[in-house]
Amino acid sequence: MGHREDLLAGAKHCLLDKGWVRTTARDIVAASGANLASIGYHYGSKDALMMEAFMALTEEWGEGVGRSLTGIATDASVPREERVALVFERIKESFAQDGAFWAAQLEVVGQLAKHPELKERFAGVMPEGRRGMVAIFEGVDDRDVPDEVARTAGALYHSVFIGMWVQWTIDPAAVGSGADLVEGMRRILEGTVLGAAGE
Repeated sequence: MGHREDLLAGAKHCLLDKGWVRTTARDIVAASGANLASIGYHYGSKDALMMEAFMALTEEWGEGVGRSLTGIATDASVPREERVALVFERIKESFAQDGAFWAAQLEVVGQLAKHPELKERFAGVMPEGRRGMVAIFEGVDDRDVPDEVARTAGALYHSVFIGMWVQWTIDPAAVGSGADLVEGMRRILEGTVLGAAGE
C-alpha cells in the first residue's frame, strides 16, 4: 500500500482503538508507518483523514451486514414481516459484534456541534445512508433503490435503526426484538396501538 492507504488504515485502527477525540496525528503516524507530513499532503488535515476513516468503516459495516443477510430479505418462502424482523435482529446483533465501531459512531455524532465541516459531511452522506438501509432490508443493490424510496422508506428504516442503536448503547436489554418492532409498526399503521376492546 502507498502512504495514502497506510494512513487510512492507521486512522481506522486508531478510531476503533482510541476514538475520535483521543487520537492524535502522531497516533495515526505510529499506526500507519507513514510520516507526519503525509497526512497534510494526502488528506489536508488529521480531522479530514479521520472523517475518511469513519466513512470507510461505516461503508465496510454496511457491506458486511449486507453480506450476512444475503438471501434473507428476498426469501419469498418466508413471510414479509418475519423477514423484516430478522433483518432487525441481525442489525441488533451487529451492535454487540462491532462494539468499538458503534462506540466510535456515538463519539463522532457528539462532535458534530463543534465541527461544522463534519456536520456538513454527515448531512451530505445521509441520503446514501438511507439508500443503504433500504438495500439492506430489501436485499437489493444500493443502485437499484430509487430516490423517492430512499427519501421515504429509507428515512423510516434509518430512523428505527438509529433509535435501536442509541437504545442499545444505553441498555442492550431495552431494545425490542425484531418481531416487537414489526408488530409496533403494524399497530401504528392499522391504528391499533392501544389495541381493540378485549385485547
